[in-house]
Amino acid sequence: MPFASILDAVGNTPLVRLARFSPKSGVEIYAKLEGQNPTGSVKDRIALYMIGVAEESGDLSSDKTILEPTSGNTGISLAMVARAKGYRLLCVLPDIVTPEREQLLRAFGAEVIYASGAQSTNDAIFKAQQMAGAEPDKYFMPYQYGNENNPRAHYETTGPEILRDLPQVDVFVAGLGTGGTLTGVGRYLKEQSPETKVIAAVPHPGDLVQGLRDLGEGFIPPVLDESVLDGRVVVDSLSSFAMVKELMEKEAIFAGISSGAVLKVAVRAAQRLESGNVVALLADGGWKYLSTGLWSKDYGEVKEEELQGTVWW
Repeated sequence: MPFASILDAVGNTPLVRLARFSPKSGVEIYAKLEGQNPTGSVKDRIALYMIGVAEESGDLSSDKTILEPTSGNTGISLAMVARAKGYRLLCVLPDIVTPEREQLLRAFGAEVIYASGAQSTNDAIFKAQQMAGAEPDKYFMPYQYGNENNPRAHYETTGPEILRDLPQVDVFVAGLGTGGTLTGVGRYLKEQSPETKVIAAVPHPGDLVQGLRDLGEGFIPPVLDESVLDGRVVVDSLSSFAMVKELMEKEAIFAGISSGAVLKVAVRAAQRLESGNVVALLADGGWKYLSTGLWSKDYGEVKEEELQGTVWW
């Protein structure tokens, strides 16, 4: 049956077995490929959900501009939804985003401003909050970091999809960004099976892994429910880069940089199991990172000891 619009194509992403990453017989690693969403990232889910709820509640109307601080993916997803629904969108970006992200935002018709000197999303958040506070009648800010409809989208879609395709999930691994994916999927999986472990991949302090957040920077997203987490594992950018390249070489899967960190943690989790299934959520595809030159560089071997700051269940 054909879709009525591009928005109906959000979700129902494939779950793919990574046979070449299995550490032993009886233990399998699966990748939830969120890069298969229309704009290439998991953020399509929350953008569609947050805007839909805001329309129903009356918080968003045709006379308002959607305003959102973002490092790229959520903005691009909002831009698609806004274009499809006829809204104006203004995105506040930090200075660190890749050129592809700004180009995609503008291609969808979004307006872009930079938080001058912002080296993290935190600074963009502050600027957007100031703008929304100064003109509340002009802007509607979904604010993915504090909007409960962020984890709710994953609770109602991503989690059920995973268990539909794989009824037994022993460990779920995702990157810690806003915390919405870990919170929403984690809650759903644990409600169905309390023994399921939920592990967050987080960046090493001061080390940039695009799409991931270091809670030590002082900002903890309000939507993150840390009680859902059974562990956190700190992964540096070198490890993430190496695993992204290895994923391409072994499984022909073209994934974004944060997916390397998630896969690194998933492999370590799988090594700890005698039997069972590990699901790694790969948040986006690699298209938005081509300008980094990652796939043309030789980052060499990354040793297991370089996985730092491990906190396990």
